[in-house]
Amino acid sequence: MVSRGKDTGPFRNRSMLRLLLALLLTLAAPGLAAAQGAMTTAKAKDLVRASLVAESEALVPGGTVTLGLRMAMKPGWHVYWRNPGDSGLPPEMAWRLPAGFSVGPVQWPAPERIPVQTLMNFGYEGTVTLLVPLTVPESARVGETVRLAGTLSYLVCEEICIPGSAELSLDLPVAGSAEPASGQAALFARARAALPETAPGPVRTTREGDRLVLRLDRPDLAEVSGAAFFPYAEGALDNAAPQDLTVDAAGLRLTLTPGDAGQPAEALAGVLTLTEAGARRAYALGPEPTPAPSAAAVVATAPEAAPAPSGEETLTLWSAAGLALLGGLILNLMPCVFPVLSIKVLSLVRQAGESATRVRLHGLAYTAGVLASFLGLAGLLIALKAGGAGIGWGFQLQSPVVVALLAYGLFAMGLSLSGVVHLGGGIVGLGDGLTRRAGYQGSFFTGVLATLVATPCTAPFMGAAVGFALTQSTPAALAVFASLGLGLALPFLGLTLFPRALRLLPRPGAWMDVLKGALAFPVYATVAWLVWVLAQQVGPDGLLAGLTGLVLVALAAWAWERARHAGRLGTSLSRAAAVVALAASLGLVVVLDGDRAAARGTALAQGEEAFTQARLDALRAEGRTVFVDMTAAWCITCQVNERTVLARDGVQAAFRAGQVAYLKGDWTNQNPEITRLLEHHGRSGVPLYLVYRGTREAQVLPQILTEGIVLAAIGQKDVAAAR
Repeated sequence: MVSRGKDTGPFRNRSMLRLLLALLLTLAAPGLAAAQGAMTTAKAKDLVRASLVAESEALVPGGTVTLGLRMAMKPGWHVYWRNPGDSGLPPEMAWRLPAGFSVGPVQWPAPERIPVQTLMNFGYEGTVTLLVPLTVPESARVGETVRLAGTLSYLVCEEICIPGSAELSLDLPVAGSAEPASGQAALFARARAALPETAPGPVRTTREGDRLVLRLDRPDLAEVSGAAFFPYAEGALDNAAPQDLTVDAAGLRLTLTPGDAGQPAEALAGVLTLTEAGARRAYALGPEPTPAPSAAAVVATAPEAAPAPSGEETLTLWSAAGLALLGGLILNLMPCVFPVLSIKVLSLVRQAGESATRVRLHGLAYTAGVLASFLGLAGLLIALKAGGAGIGWGFQLQSPVVVALLAYGLFAMGLSLSGVVHLGGGIVGLGDGLTRRAGYQGSFFTGVLATLVATPCTAPFMGAAVGFALTQSTPAALAVFASLGLGLALPFLGLTLFPRALRLLPRPGAWMDVLKGALAFPVYATVAWLVWVLAQQVGPDGLLAGLTGLVLVALAAWAWERARHAGRLGTSLSRAAAVVALAASLGLVVVLDGDRAAARGTALAQGEEAFTQARLDALRAEGRTVFVDMTAAWCITCQVNERTVLARDGVQAAFRAGQVAYLKGDWTNQNPEITRLLEHHGRSGVPLYLVYRGTREAQVLPQILTEGIVLAAIGQKDVAAAR
């Protein structure tokens, strides 16, 4: 017979068995994901038939030939334009060419507006051919056969998106002269007819109130029945908003809704399509942006002489896992995590008199909670990115709903620490359940909470490791994230695996209640910060809803506590009131996503400009030194760097002295253009600091900045020292 009042080991405790089973299922996810990935890749090849064709029968030394990347989609499916719109990724070709051969920028046909639920995408249905110029070196020998090859990566979507790739190759002879390829003339003629032409008249873009108005001054446009504008820059327009067309004797007027990028009206550039008498024509308006490494659709690489990768790109799985482990260890010292960890250590003091086995099980339960949460977040991130979402580490905090719910949960926890309410075992992992309950579930959900509050922080070593993980296979990516979680859990796990270390902690006593109450205030500070983040994501109405939700959480806590001291009827009424208040607070959260249009985002100080790829390209073309700051309101590391380093008088004076352009990219809400720049530099989240010196490649700065690091990078260290 088993005694019910005695701890009989980990495998006879049903709660622990359920916990371990959940962890085993989480750890089994990589194999399932890998199998699913193989199936989706095969399905993508059935949905898109890709081929590589050439306009000429042969290559001529010193000449240029036009290649075509032809993609034929099944009905109802589409691929994307250079600016994919609200979601998606453009096709990308990684070329493998012989030495001396080079490709130019893709010539993109005019896209179509493709609505998908509430989103508006820009892309192609049916068949599309992307034209790419190939330059043949003078050294090419007549008589030899050249293989042109590469990997075409794409995202094909209907209501769902499936990533795919195709290995394409084409063998062409080198000859003294070349004739047009037989059978390809019609294909290339159609492809060129779909390219935008030069605008047929003067084009002006002005701002009228909160709208942008595009005018095409030409009196012979009376027959135009439809028009659409596709901006080159992502975020320049609210893509899903209606584009209102007016045609009169003076010409054409198209009213547009600006997006979050804050691009000046005069800088608006893109493709305008007009429908007239059933025919569709396209015109290029404004300068086409210079293809940048972060957004280029075609990347040329030679098989024998590929460019030397940067230090982050030379990571191996083992080194990335090691960096992730170090990053996870450092996360314990971040202000997001430290209050939660302190509360759990306080609970260890209470458990110091328990058996060594129970203490160890608490450590294992906490570690299981951390690992399960990290792997769950990583799996969701990988799946969403595979579906075309432009997101990265900390992506959940780009949602006002998640920010508000996290604030509510931590506020309830703070109220419990302050003694306002004593939460029972039914609400595990929060409040009193973290500090007084000895259940393994409390330890497990402490790990979950520690992971959630850790995501706004980016520790040293983390950026390179996480960026590497998201470029690898699903099992390798999850292994790196598991190492990151293990690093976060390791200090607490170490204390529990060696219970003798608990003897170094003070003995339980009245001081614990005082410390418990004091620990509530760092939690309240975290809630205040989350409310500030919410204020950057939503407008005044959304902020009012979020603050009202906090009041309702306090009301629910008060009513729940009153139920402990009331009679039977009073208990029922108080608990009903608590449930209603809590449900009302959750109901208010629903409106937050709809209030994004009024969001302010990260404020720009004097001398700063909002980041866009087009603006970065223009500054580099001028030969300017550019400092790029990728930040977010919810990124604590970003805010600390900004206030302690970037805002210092010495740094600002050095920026002015060196005429350094300061571009700030706000990733508080989703921004695909910023996401692409992050991914190009092997990062999955902010902060990211880059320094461009003219047309040279970017220098990536550490995630923890000092004044000396910034001044040296912009070439103003000597100037600052002389001040």
